[in-house]
Amino acid sequence: MIGYLMVGTNDLAGSLAFYDAVFAPLGYRQTDDSGRYVGYGLPDKPEESLFYVTGPYDRQPATAGNGTMIAFPTPTLETLHEVYQIALKSGGTDEGAPGPRLDDSPTHYAYVRDPAGNKLAFYCDNVRG
Repeated sequence: MIGYLMVGTNDLAGSLAFYDAVFAPLGYRQTDDSGRYVGYGLPDKPEESLFYVTGPYDRQPATAGNGTMIAFPTPTLETLHEVYQIALKSGGTDEGAPGPRLDDSPTHYAYVRDPAGNKLAFYCDNVRG
């Protein structure tokens, strides 16, 4: 359904430092660099970059979408906590610590905003307490 995702930034280098750190535990790496935007994906499939960071094409200031959020699965609850801590240490801001959002939910979530204000969710399914 979705071909790729792109978030805007006014500080490409700062955003790349954030995403390099946050995506490392998930196995994503920079796989495409045009000079204006950078794509992330799996190292063994660089032609399939699915997440991009860029300055806006119209050269106007980038703004975070109100109500927009991008969610990334994590393989384990430990990885969920790790990614959340890395995001905060890498210039992200807290939007909700790791944990379930509904009573007795087997899914745990963590929410952060990247340095440009884009909201990200990380989640882990089938967590048993």
